Amino acid sequence: MSDEYQRLRRLLGGEETAWLVDRARRRLAQGRPLTGTITLTSASPGQRRAIELLLGRRAGTGTSLSVSLDEVDQMLRASGVAPEGLHEAVVRLGGPVRDLAAENAALAAAWLRAFGRLDTLIADRPELSGWRSWLETTGLVRRLAPTADEARPLLDHLTSILARLPAPGLPLGRLAAETCGDAHALDEGRPLATLALSAARALAGLPYTDGGRADARRAAWAAVGVHLDDLSSLVLCLGLTGDDRTPTGRILNAATEAGEPCVLTLRQLRRHETPLTAGLVRICENPVVIAAAADELGPSCPPLVCASGRPSAAVWHLLDLLASSGATFAYHGDFDWGGVAIATAVHERIGFQPWRFDTPSYQAVPASAPLTGRPHPTPWAPDLSQAMAQRAVRVEEELVLSDLLTDLAAAPQADHL
Repeated sequence: MSDEYQRLRRLLGGEETAWLVDRARRRLAQGRPLTGTITLTSASPGQRRAIELLLGRRAGTGTSLSVSLDEVDQMLRASGVAPEGLHEAVVRLGGPVRDLAAENAALAAAWLRAFGRLDTLIADRPELSGWRSWLETTGLVRRLAPTADEARPLLDHLTSILARLPAPGLPLGRLAAETCGDAHALDEGRPLATLALSAARALAGLPYTDGGRADARRAAWAAVGVHLDDLSSLVLCLGLTGDDRTPTGRILNAATEAGEPCVLTLRQLRRHETPLTAGLVRICENPVVIAAAADELGPSCPPLVCASGRPSAAVWHLLDLLASSGATFAYHGDFDWGGVAIATAVHERIGFQPWRFDTPSYQAVPASAPLTGRPHPTPWAPDLSQAMAQRAVRVEEELVLSDLLTDLAAAPQADHL
């Protein structure tokens, strides 16, 4: 070792001056200059003597110890111990200094690349922008995948899944297999499943978390048309005519004859290969309409199907069966933006005429509660969206239940055909 290095070790390389070197190293790593004064509180006598030896003068009195970095730099240069000053001394004593600014920039760039495909998709899906901000705020992705290298394939698979949603009638395992190459990628408890489920809830206008309840998980997936299995996806209906040849047809006939609501599974509907014949089928958003219609009208109730919020795969399958046999549809739902989004999905898929679900009907009902959320177009009644935005109140379906029952009671017999 050179004499200069030995002198440097004696002046700054001991335990008593380690605090000064550490402070200087942190400043360099942060890109800050080695200027100004640093202070050590509760300095020991040994630390004070070491600074006095370094600077060649008394280091003051009191419990704290203040040192001018400029003075240390000048002393090291003038003495020849470190001709390039304190920066050189720090590197010689402890090795190269990390460039934290560059490291942080590289890390940020890596995370931007990891989120790249997802952010490109979200740029065209504004309904997911709030969820994307929530991901950033909660740090959920970084908890599930601590590094950008781990997160990138996870987020790329998530992007592929979101590009398919909503996807009415798609089994969860098939969605996972076709987007990730792994039929179990969306199994409960998997990191991708956690992210995808929160995104599905965002698309459905639901809170991003649900407490992990199995029924809430099924409902969230169903809201974007994905079903976990053929038995968990259900549809509620009343007054539908079946047949005497098939199990599902006999179930429908028995329920209609008794005037009772009927719950069908997706499995039953998928196994039903014959048409379901009806004239005009009314669709409501909430089960309370079905219950009230069964109580009031019983066997005389015309065909009525409940969307139960966001239509499940079973709801879509039943509506498709009816549409394929020539049925037409009339729709009523909640006058709020969630209800409008549901109605829009139904309108785009099978079309309908509004059933007291237009501007005059909206304006005729007393306010239920303030209307919140982002406006959506209402293609079946183009002026309805503007009327709702201006009035800014929501009207729940239950408030017009008596009017809906009156319509059902007055329905012509042709609706049953």
